[in-house]
Amino acid sequence: METQELQRLKNRFDIIGNDAALNRALDMAIGVAPTDLTVLVTGESGVGKDVIPKIIHQNSQRKTKKYLAVNCAAIPEGTVDSELFGHEKGSFTGAYEARKGYFEEANGGTLFLDEIGELPLATQAKLLRVLQSGEYIRVGSSRVDKTDVRLIAATNVDLLTAVANGKFREDLYYRLNSVQISVPPLRERKEDIYLLFRKFTSDFSEKYSRKKLTLTRDAISMLTSYRWPGNIRELQSVANTVSLYETSAMTPNAERCEIDAATLSKYLKTDESSTLPVKFNDPNRTISEEDKQQIFKALYTLNAKVANLEKIISSEGYGRQETRHQFDELPAISGNNYVTRPDAMQEAEEDVDIQENEPETTAHNPRNETEGHLPHVSHLAREAEGSLAIKGNNEELIRKALEKHGGNRKKAAAELGISERTLYRKLPPEYRKESK
Repeated sequence: METQELQRLKNRFDIIGNDAALNRALDMAIGVAPTDLTVLVTGESGVGKDVIPKIIHQNSQRKTKKYLAVNCAAIPEGTVDSELFGHEKGSFTGAYEARKGYFEEANGGTLFLDEIGELPLATQAKLLRVLQSGEYIRVGSSRVDKTDVRLIAATNVDLLTAVANGKFREDLYYRLNSVQISVPPLRERKEDIYLLFRKFTSDFSEKYSRKKLTLTRDAISMLTSYRWPGNIRELQSVANTVSLYETSAMTPNAERCEIDAATLSKYLKTDESSTLPVKFNDPNRTISEEDKQQIFKALYTLNAKVANLEKIISSEGYGRQETRHQFDELPAISGNNYVTRPDAMQEAEEDVDIQENEPETTAHNPRNETEGHLPHVSHLAREAEGSLAIKGNNEELIRKALEKHGGNRKKAAAELGISERTLYRKLPPEYRKESK
């Protein structure tokens, strides 16, 4: 295609840029337009793939007929067959009347199926039949209808990979891929980035009566070196946002607004940005004394349950009734509350799961007298004062409960959510002496 003819095409379809790969894509579209060959347009999301089908249709013999563009990803899987091929009255709930599908509506014209990789496999088989013979069947009908449609498809995924993963039919891929036109991503069109930015800011200022916006050299360099993962769609969004906020701060007498790199960087995404309200490993994060007590309480309760469970499992001749009696003494954790479960055997099964799924060092093991730390809470418990050994923490928790209630064991046991007998067995050394 000659340069002047190419430029007229760009002006007609509002295309900005002089990139060689873009020019080749446009040239291929013009070349394939007079035929009825199926075309597959590939490229990342936001590169402007939708302009290629329009160029092909407007330069084809079907230009006086209908042109329909359908986003396959936006059609629910349960209704996709009805949308594409139509349905008969009463064929399903809500089908109060017969309806034409897109293939029937576009008969004689061009149908553009965007995001074709999102079609279900069953629909892909029906689509293959339409491409091969022009035949289709409405949902709820047994009559075979025919259509004469020029199909153009587009995708932002690698269909060959989808074929290998069993998500796309191989025969349909090769039927669609008669001619493939690839639209380059914006990061590969560096010389076109600033041209597009100027076009978008100019359109914005004209539409909303804003001052003109220009960039300094360092800002242009930042603009062209940015990766633009959202391609042209993201560039337009940034251009509009910059125009809106930066021109709003201008003085009335200023003729234009010049943006430097520091200002522009505020509108560009960075890899360091995080959507999390608090970073998990934030060194400034602190734990309240109440939270620490809750952690120690959970550690104590879980350790007591595991220790009793191992004692039960290791004991020979331990009857079911006696096993149930042991677990009746153990408190269960439910959120931040501590209650006694009526189903003690269910508790036993849950504790066994803990032993099987967690490493051996996750809790105190009475067989080898080793102590470790529970996963997921150990990083919080390390901030507490004193030793982190579970046995030591248990005694400290009991000690604090007794001090709080003036040595009253009944109240201390209730505070800890355990029986008074269990509390007596776990008394710290100094309280055992007093009891004697």
